[in-house]
Amino acid sequence: MTVSAAAGLALSLPQQLTVVALCALTAFVAHLALAVFNDGVRPFLLDFVQGRSTRAATTAVAFGLSAGFVFGLGAPMALASGVLNPWLLFLPTDVLGILAPKKWLGPLLGAGWGAVVVFGLGGANELAHDLPVDFLTAMREMSTPILYLFTLFPVLAVTRQFGRWRGAVVGVVELALVVLTSKLWPGMFPGALAMAVGVLLLIGFAVAKDVRRKGTREAPTAAADDPMASLFSAGAARLRRHLPLFMLLGAGICVLAQLKVFGGGEATSFLIAKGQYAEAAQVDFYRAFGFVPLIATTALASGAYGIAGFTLAYPIGYLMPNPLLAAVAGAAVFAVEVLALASIGRVLGRLPSVRDSSEQLRAAIGEALGLAILFGSLMAAHAMGGGLGILICGGLYLLNEAMGRPVVRMAAAPTAVIVGGVLLNLLYWLDLFTPLARVKG
Repeated sequence: MTVSAAAGLALSLPQQLTVVALCALTAFVAHLALAVFNDGVRPFLLDFVQGRSTRAATTAVAFGLSAGFVFGLGAPMALASGVLNPWLLFLPTDVLGILAPKKWLGPLLGAGWGAVVVFGLGGANELAHDLPVDFLTAMREMSTPILYLFTLFPVLAVTRQFGRWRGAVVGVVELALVVLTSKLWPGMFPGALAMAVGVLLLIGFAVAKDVRRKGTREAPTAAADDPMASLFSAGAARLRRHLPLFMLLGAGICVLAQLKVFGGGEATSFLIAKGQYAEAAQVDFYRAFGFVPLIATTALASGAYGIAGFTLAYPIGYLMPNPLLAAVAGAAVFAVEVLALASIGRVLGRLPSVRDSSEQLRAAIGEALGLAILFGSLMAAHAMGGGLGILICGGLYLLNEAMGRPVVRMAAAPTAVIVGGVLLNLLYWLDLFTPLARVKG
C-alpha cells in the first residue's frame, strides 16, 4: 500500500474546515497562555502570566524553540507522508497566539496559518512532483527506517535505566515478536506488538523497583510542607476554571485524528498514510507514556496545559468510527485529564522510578528517531541523486553539525534532503546532472 503523498495532499472541504478551525482555536488558547504544544515553551508561560515577562519576549522564546521543527521536520514529514502533523499545525499557532496583542487577532492569525497549510502545502506537493528530480517521492524512503528503528525505543530505555542484561532480554523479546508478527500476521505492522511488550516491561521494572523501595523510604512529605504544593495547586485550579475550553480543544484534536489526515508522530504519520489505523493508535498510545509525567508537572507548575493534552486523544481519534463520537470522546478525555492533573502529580511524586522511566523513554524516542530520520534521509538522497545526492545531503547535515546546529539535529536531515533536491534540480537545468529514474510510488 502506497503512502498518500501520491494523492497530492488533497483534503475534502470538511477536512479543510476542521484544520482551519482547530488552528484558530489553538492560537486562541495559546494567546490566553492556557496551553501550548511545545513542551519547552510551557515553563516560560508562568513568568508571562504573572507579568514578569512581556508578550514580545515570550514570543521570541516560542519562535526560537519552534521554528526549526516547523520547517525542518513538520513540513518535510507532511510532504513525505501526505499526512499532517502537530509540528506543522500547532507549533506555529503557539507563536502566533502568543504574538497576537488582542484576543480576536489570535484566532484570526491561527486560521490564516491553517489556510496556508491546507492550500499551500498541496500546491507545493504538486509542484515538487512535477520537477525533474522528484525529491518528495524520494522522501518516502524515510518511512521504513522510521517505522522499524522506532520499535527499539523501549530497549534503549530499559538498558539505560535498568542495565545491559535486562536491556538485552527486552531486545531479544522484541526481535522475536517482530519476526513472529511478520510471519503470523503479515497485514499488521510488525513493531506494534513488540513496542507494547517493551513498554510494559519497562513500566513493570519501574513499578517493581518503587514497590521494593516503599518499605525503606520515609513517608512522603505532607502537602502542607511541600514548597511546590501551593504552586501546583494554583496551576491545577487555573486549568479547571477553563474546563469547557479544554473540552472543546479535546474535541477538535480527536476529530482531526478521526479524519485520517493527521498523525501524532513521525512513525504514526506513515502508518496513517498506509491505512494502518490500529497500529498507529498503538504507537501513539505507547509514546504517551514518555510524556505524561513531563506534561503533568509542567502544566501544574506553569498553569498551562499541552495543546494535545497527554496525547491520548490521538489514538482514540484514530479508532473512532465517525467525527461526532470522536468529538464526544475527545471532550471527555480532556475533561478527565484536566480534573485529574493534581492527583496525577501526587502519584508521580511517590513513583520516582516511573518518572525516571518517562525521561528515559523520551530520550530513547529522540535517539531512535534521530538515527532513523538520518538514515532515511540518506536513503532518500540516494534515491533522487545517487552518490551525488548523498554527497550533497550528507554534506549539508555535517555542515550543520560543524556550525553548531543552527537547524536542530532532528530536523537537519529532512531539511538537507529538500535543499539537496532543489540543488539537484538547479544542476539539471544547468545541464550538469542527469536525474536517476523517477522513484516509483
